[in-house]
Amino acid sequence: MKPFRKSRGTKNDRNDAEAIVSAVRDPNMRFVSVKSLEQQSLLACHRMRQGWHVERTALINRTRGLLAEFGIWLGRSSGTLCRALPGLAQDETVPPRVRTLLAQAHEHLRRLDQQIEQCEGEIALHAKHDEAAQRLSAITGIGQITASAMVATISDARDFRNGRQMAAWVGLVPKQSSSGGKERLGAITKRGDTYLRGLLVQGARSSLQSALRRPLEKRSRLEQWIVELSGRVGYHKTLTAIANKHARICWAILARGESYDPRAWERRAPVAS
Repeated sequence: MKPFRKSRGTKNDRNDAEAIVSAVRDPNMRFVSVKSLEQQSLLACHRMRQGWHVERTALINRTRGLLAEFGIWLGRSSGTLCRALPGLAQDETVPPRVRTLLAQAHEHLRRLDQQIEQCEGEIALHAKHDEAAQRLSAITGIGQITASAMVATISDARDFRNGRQMAAWVGLVPKQSSSGGKERLGAITKRGDTYLRGLLVQGARSSLQSALRRPLEKRSRLEQWIVELSGRVGYHKTLTAIANKHARICWAILARGESYDPRAWERRAPVAS
C-alpha cells in the first residue's frame, strides 16, 4: 500500500484508504488467499516446533560453552551432551552452584524434547489424514513435516501462475539485475518463507543421497538429472536446484489436483514427426 500513497510524508487514515483503493484497482496486483482456521492452527504447530528447536539449540550451545569454562569438553553431538548432563549434575568436582544449573538445563531440555515430540505428532497425524499432504509425501525428499507445512502455508496453489513463480516466492531462484536486454543473475534471493525453504533444502539432501545410492539402471529421469547436476555444479548448488524442482512439482500437484507420477514427463514430451 505504501507505494500507492500520494504523500509519502503524510500518513493518515484518509491517505491510507485512498492508497488501498488504488492498490485494489491495479490489474497486476497480487493478493494473498485467506488461510482457513485449520491451516492457521496447523501452522501454529509448525511455528512452535521451529521456535522450540531454536531454543533447544541455543540452550545446548550455552551449556557446552559454560562447561568449557570449567575444563569439561564434550563432543559436538547434542545427544552426547544430553547423556552427560545427569552425571555432571552429580559430579563432586563440579562446583555446587554449577551442578544445580546443569540439573535445571537437563530438565529444560527434557521438556523441550517432549514439546517438540507433541508438535511433530500433531503434524504427522495431519499428514497421514490430509489427502493433499499424502500426495506430496510421495515425492522423494518431501516428508510428512514438509508436506504438512506446504499444505498449511499455501492456501491455494492456483494463486501462482506456474511452478516457477511459486519457487520464486519461496526464495529459491537467483536474483535478477537485467538491463538493456542483458540478463544478469546473482545469488539465490532467499526471499520468502524461511521455514518452508529450509525444509525443502533439507529434503533435497535426502533426494541427492537417494539418487547417488540407486543403481544406474534403476534411476528415474529426475534422479539421473540430480546425479548429472551434482557432478557438474557441486553439492550446495545441487541442493538448491533440487529444492527448486521440488517446489515446482509441489505446485503442479496442488494446483492441478494430481498425484505424483515420476514418468509424467512422457505424457508431455513432444511427439517426433
